[in-house]
Amino acid sequence: MTMQTDTLASIYARSLYELAEESGGRDMVLEVADELEQIIEILASEQSLSSLFGSPVIDTDRRASTIRAIFEGRVTDLLLRFMLILNANGRLGHLELIQVAYDQLVQDAFGRIEVDVITASPIDEAALARIGERIKAAMGKDPVLHPSTNPAIIGGVQLRIGDELLDGSVATKLRKLGTDLREKGSRTIRSSIGTYLGDSA
Repeated sequence: MTMQTDTLASIYARSLYELAEESGGRDMVLEVADELEQIIEILASEQSLSSLFGSPVIDTDRRASTIRAIFEGRVTDLLLRFMLILNANGRLGHLELIQVAYDQLVQDAFGRIEVDVITASPIDEAALARIGERIKAAMGKDPVLHPSTNPAIIGGVQLRIGDELLDGSVATKLRKLGTDLREKGSRTIRSSIGTYLGDSA
């Protein structure tokens, strides 16, 4: 990703944000944000569609027809027209970067923050809500939680907020205990185990 590409994505994202705000206020801004996120998820799972969006050799008119066929009536007219403009300008391949920039604008405007919640097994709604409450209390922003699972962490929870990973997993605690034993020797065995058991209680 070049600085020019990043700048273009920010410009397009700002334009879309302002158009959404003008046409429907906060509700439209958030609706477009949700639609953009869903489209990016679809592109990540459908390689053929992702290739269609990003390929420079596909005819612009053909791509526009496909966009209409897939998304017309399924996303807001504003977002559909925006994607058609990107296509006409040869910028449709930048949609993922635009989505990231748009989402940042939404977070800044409405005090929201995106948080990936990673657990070893599916987390129930009550536990997820408690995590959300703690994040809001600590950061003063409304968290948008994205739960996922990774059995490798064994237990506990990992939180990814932007580029920062807050790691409270059992796997990490075990690795830390092993490192302590190797580096500090038998004198710290009891204190290390006591700390671990206390944290895991």
